[in-house]
Amino acid sequence: MTPESSSTPDTNHLNSDDAVYRTLLESTRAIPWKIDWATKRFAYIGPQIEALLGWRADSWVGVEDWAMRMHPEDRDDVVNFCVSQSQAGVDHEADYRALTKDNGYVWIRDVVHVVRNGQGEVEALVGFMFDITERKKTEEKLLALQKELEALSFKDGLTNIANRRQFDASLELEWESARSNGLSLSVLLLDIDFFKQYNDLYGHIQGDGCIVDIARTLSLAVDSPRDLVARFGGEEFVILLPQTGLPVALKVAERCQRLIRKQAIAHAQSPHGQCVTVSIGVGAVAPGAHSRPSDFIEAVDRQLYAAKKNGRNRIEAVQGSA
Repeated sequence: MTPESSSTPDTNHLNSDDAVYRTLLESTRAIPWKIDWATKRFAYIGPQIEALLGWRADSWVGVEDWAMRMHPEDRDDVVNFCVSQSQAGVDHEADYRALTKDNGYVWIRDVVHVVRNGQGEVEALVGFMFDITERKKTEEKLLALQKELEALSFKDGLTNIANRRQFDASLELEWESARSNGLSLSVLLLDIDFFKQYNDLYGHIQGDGCIVDIARTLSLAVDSPRDLVARFGGEEFVILLPQTGLPVALKVAERCQRLIRKQAIAHAQSPHGQCVTVSIGVGAVAPGAHSRPSDFIEAVDRQLYAAKKNGRNRIEAVQGSA
């Protein structure tokens, strides 16, 4: 082998390798790209980009094109993150919505590798863009389903108002809020009078209907969005009134009874006008440092018991101590 022949590069072999690599890169669904760090210009981007986003490969000139073809809501965070990571020489990934030429968008995951020169300086960025739109849609559906299930877990299946779990969670939050701000809160416990007799006379299906009707009526008796009407269990209901003292709570209780009387749900075995009525226990408290919600609820429950013991279709109230 002569010196001349030994120093001549095998051009055909190199070109062949380049062609193979390019074919491999351009046949994958991932979109390869390379950016020269000094000029911030694309040295290469796969032609698959046009099929995905509608923009021709030769229209991707510099990083400005990449940034401006990103959804405005994602742009600042993603660009700042990618630039800072690249400057630090750290490989990274970023998910964002890339704008399509027809004004739609596709979810992209950019996987970025930082290339350094012999002196350890950043020389280029190479990476792949992956279309993760279907994955994002699945994640969004799962998130929506999770939220729906969470909402259902705080909702009574029969009446569609809040359930006991929601009431307990809300009471805990409102209790701490009232304690921190030196405010009062009130609770109403309500029980449908002679409900066992109602079920025995009219049947459980109509009994369920009665519970639903009472739930709807009680929901009309509150004013504030923070007020909570919940099914406490069986034929019992509870109303939580944040930032409310006893006088206003008593007015709400009276309104509940008035609205239920106006409904005039027939109950032939009720001594109170042969209509469905409710007994109500009412309590108000300004929570102190050592007071507990459970003690307060027990005090209100005792008032409900007194209302039932004293003839039903009545209101009994207590002002709780701090």
